[in-house]
Amino acid sequence: MTKSGATTTSAGELPSGRVDDEGWPVLKPTLLTIHRTSPEDVKTRQVILSLDGKRIGQLLYGQSLTREIPPGRHSLRANNTLVWRTVEFDAEPGAEIHYRCVNRAPESLYFMLFIFGVAPLYVTLERGAPPEG
Repeated sequence: MTKSGATTTSAGELPSGRVDDEGWPVLKPTLLTIHRTSPEDVKTRQVILSLDGKRIGQLLYGQSLTREIPPGRHSLRANNTLVWRTVEFDAEPGAEIHYRCVNRAPESLYFMLFIFGVAPLYVTLERGAPPEG
């Protein structure tokens, strides 16, 4: 019990299980992880990632990227140097947020390659659970 008469919580009941030097609960960090591991990915070109207008890294196929972020509203942008996709999301304190990034070919890929010799790749960002395995 505290001086004010409020009941206290043991460190084991806190999200991070820790308290600081003064006895205040320490919150778990808010984490953003982007995975580029989908079998639907064309496995070419890097994807450049930025959060709130600041570059946070790039992904090649098979890689994942994790960054600690402040809680609140954010804008995540993925750019494969041809096209980009931007998503907005809210990050709760202590949350672990996962996005799947996929560099996709259009369904008409072979037709466009045959006619024009080139075809654009599309990048998608899908929020979800971490990949299994």
